[in-house]
Amino acid sequence: MISTDEPMIPSEMMPITDAEFHAIRDLVYNRFGITLSDQKKSLVVGRLQKILRQHNFKTFKQYYDSLIADKTDAAISELANQITTNHTFFFRESEHFDFFKSDILPWMTAEHKKNRNNDLRIWCAAASSGEEPYTLIITLLEYFGNDYKNWDCGLLATDVSEKALLAAKKGIYDATRLQGISPSILNKYFKKTSEGFAVIDQIKKEVTIRRFNLMNKTLPFKKPFDCIWCRNVMIYFDAETKIDLVNRMYQQTVNGGYLLIGHSETLGRDQTPWKYIKPAVYRKME
Repeated sequence: MISTDEPMIPSEMMPITDAEFHAIRDLVYNRFGITLSDQKKSLVVGRLQKILRQHNFKTFKQYYDSLIADKTDAAISELANQITTNHTFFFRESEHFDFFKSDILPWMTAEHKKNRNNDLRIWCAAASSGEEPYTLIITLLEYFGNDYKNWDCGLLATDVSEKALLAAKKGIYDATRLQGISPSILNKYFKKTSEGFAVIDQIKKEVTIRRFNLMNKTLPFKKPFDCIWCRNVMIYFDAETKIDLVNRMYQQTVNGGYLLIGHSETLGRDQTPWKYIKPAVYRKME
């Protein structure tokens, strides 16, 4: 989401008043749940310079007024693309994928066999540029082997950034994003292209990619999920926003289902019904 690195800022930076920054900061919080401190002011200004110049805005107030007036959601989507960053890589925080394979998948398959249902429901709620959902499909393929065809294992991948989702749909990555992958997995599930390493179509077709804002007060899903991955996004939310989100996710999860968050994130155990299992892993137990 918000990068800790300062952007390359043009030498002639358009000035912003405190009132203009606070207005944009409040809009970002209300629409995306992201908290911007005053220390992020220069970063935000640097990121938005390009938009202001492209659209010939003379002040940040003009830009803010255009955001409020826009009814197409295009301007807000452009703001999301600029204000968020999506640095990730395959098999990030690999302990999660090990636990998914050793504990979560055996539980999921046992439950679905008991209920005579082969529809495994997984949601990557902060999918970024696609590394996480594609890693999950690789993990599923490796876990099931030839039995994969007997399960409906496709997963939902969402993010607020249209730019990130376009990269996910393209599914081509440079070598720095693939450092956690063994040569055998790389050769099996990727093909070398002039642009980098492309995820093979067998994996891409298993991922449904959609733009979705986690600040939506209702989660419009017809069926609950077995497992939700919402990693490394809530670190930018305040406590109230975070608890509200995970409580809504709790309602969208089957009994016994799992929530995985980033290892730098925590949930207050007295503020949420999720049961703590291990660092960054929670479970719905009613």
